Amino acid sequence: MLKTPHTSDRTLMIVFTILVLAGPLILAPVGAGYPDLMQRFVIYGIFAIGFNILFGLTGYLSFGHAAFLGVGSYSAIWMLKLLSVNIVPAIIFSVVVSGLFALLIGYISLRRSGIYFSILTLAFAQMSYNLAYSVLTPITNGETGLQLELDDPRILDGASESGQVASPSLFGFEMSDTAVVPFLGMDLQFNVGFYVSALILIGMFYLSLRIFRSPFGMMLRAIKSNQTRLNYTGFNSRPYALTAFVISGMYAGLAGALLVCMDPLAGAERMQWTASGEVVLMTIMGGAGTLIGPVLGAGIIKYFENIFSRINESVVEGWFSALPEGVTDVLVAVVSPFLGSGWHISLGLIFMLVVIFLPGGLVEGAGRLMNLVVRLWQSRKTGASQSDTGPADGVTPAEEVSHRSVNTRES
Repeated sequence: MLKTPHTSDRTLMIVFTILVLAGPLILAPVGAGYPDLMQRFVIYGIFAIGFNILFGLTGYLSFGHAAFLGVGSYSAIWMLKLLSVNIVPAIIFSVVVSGLFALLIGYISLRRSGIYFSILTLAFAQMSYNLAYSVLTPITNGETGLQLELDDPRILDGASESGQVASPSLFGFEMSDTAVVPFLGMDLQFNVGFYVSALILIGMFYLSLRIFRSPFGMMLRAIKSNQTRLNYTGFNSRPYALTAFVISGMYAGLAGALLVCMDPLAGAERMQWTASGEVVLMTIMGGAGTLIGPVLGAGIIKYFENIFSRINESVVEGWFSALPEGVTDVLVAVVSPFLGSGWHISLGLIFMLVVIFLPGGLVEGAGRLMNLVVRLWQSRKTGASQSDTGPADGVTPAEEVSHRSVNTRES
């Protein structure tokens, strides 16, 4: 059967859906199967997918996407406080507000390209952070941030009768609800918030796939290839780049809204430049311009941030406890600086190796490995078939060589 791009996309979509929905089973053996971390894997995967639509397709490197993440968070928390703890209105409002904010920033920033565009987006993000931190304190509550409280009006829900702060929910199902299922000596945690975020991730991944395969996506690739030449052909590329910027900002706003829906707290720290740099690392490490790469990169960075950062010296000593004491001390002294509070060093080394040897990210590395396996398999299969079709019956290899040499001399 002929393999077409349509069938390949369908296969990719099916595999991606299965892997995401099986997250608790896949992540539990590596110590990452608890709800909070699984939610972060998914939410920052959405953030990275949106950033990849801008950077991976158009080549415009933004250092200001944390602004949209923060705007989405603030919009969501205000909807949860004023309207309802149902997450649907909060998510819709956050996406709309983030899109409008991205339209404003993109319209100004896209008048420049290259490093000037990156600096402009960074400047806007830092201005947004400072506005949220110290200027717009009646709206953002400054350094403390915003969270749900007992006296929130919540027009659609009414006052809380239980005397407890309401929790974000989806039609009665609270995001914090978790079912623990024992399985092969592990406790698998199936969390409502994770699966709500996972379904949204699957939908956003499908939307990204359609954008990549659409004529609009081809136009964005043309911008990345040579925007000047594209403009000479008569196309005005700026509306296409601005549309990609707005879509990317809406993805970031959606991620910010989901962060609040899972943990109802919004603060200015989400708008810092480090958050913008983090999504750049996620995309480049996984593979800019690929579909699955940004999600993979987001998972790796969040795993390092939450798992490697908790490994202290006593844990490292337990790893090498079976070795002689002197060897254990040396190994602990060598390994410990790269774990715990030094997890950034390990992540930096991995990122450096990826950039040097795998410019296409970890997806490129996986592709190279698969091609190597296929070539080895084909060469082995070819060798086996040649051995099966050996010299004719009754003729030894030496006689065959002698017969070939005689024919050569006669010719």
